[in-house]
Amino acid sequence: MNFKIIQPVRKFEVGDTEPTITLSHVMDLILEADEQITLVSKEGKEVDICKKEWGYYATPSLNGRLKNFGYRCCLVDSAGKKFVHIVDQDKMVSYQNYLDNQKMTIVAWLDNDTFSAKSALD
Repeated sequence: MNFKIIQPVRKFEVGDTEPTITLSHVMDLILEADEQITLVSKEGKEVDICKKEWGYYATPSLNGRLKNFGYRCCLVDSAGKKFVHIVDQDKMVSYQNYLDNQKMTIVAWLDNDTFSAKSALD
């Protein structure tokens, strides 16, 4: 594993609606095959990303470890582009507000046996 801290931090605007969101690119991380990183929230919730020879496991098991840490996985559409979101189950109102403000639509929740396009608040 290698990493590069970005100095100065690269800031850029994202979003199709006003006001846009300013993101800060702070680090590049280079993993070798079969290396894993774990993103840990202040509350101790975890999300794993694992490098494989063929690409990446972008999340832990959706209906197992991810769910056990209090997250859900959602496929959304934003102006024809598809994104996968990892959503804190305790922040569904905030998430639905974000989707509404960014004019994103839920394509499907990916963390249960039957895919669903229900609102974050259902």
